[in-house]
Amino acid sequence: MLQHNGIDLIDRKILQELSSDARLPVAELGRRIKLSPSATAERVRRLEALELIQGYRAEINLKALGFSITAFVRLTCDGNRYRPFLKFLPTLDAVQECHHLTGGDAFLLKVILSSVAQLEDLIEKLLPYGSPTTSMVLSTPLERKQLSLLADRK
Repeated sequence: MLQHNGIDLIDRKILQELSSDARLPVAELGRRIKLSPSATAERVRRLEALELIQGYRAEINLKALGFSITAFVRLTCDGNRYRPFLKFLPTLDAVQECHHLTGGDAFLLKVILSSVAQLEDLIEKLLPYGSPTTSMVLSTPLERKQLSLLADRK
């Protein structure tokens, strides 16, 4: 398991609890990890300062907002189109994640859209930067939202 200097089992419990419910009140968090609210708050501040906690987010139900299509787009991109693509990328609101890859594909994009027509439009926008290959998600049998920092990993 990756180790971070100065992180103990209590810190891991804090991170696990907050990954499950980021809105957990400090008093309740303290009860769960068996620390006083002030000691818990101090540990949370330290974890934030160490950038182990980088933010707190609301989980939005995108399907309820009409974004029913999730797709992954692999993009090959030669050296001349690499930097222009990186400049263009922030303009694509549908792109939720972009990963730079090893191997034949340069990038893997996770996109969320409301229609196949929007997906087609996005693919057309990517063509000047490389060759996109698209896979639409049919279902998601497993999506981990909570960290398992306490599991024994070998």
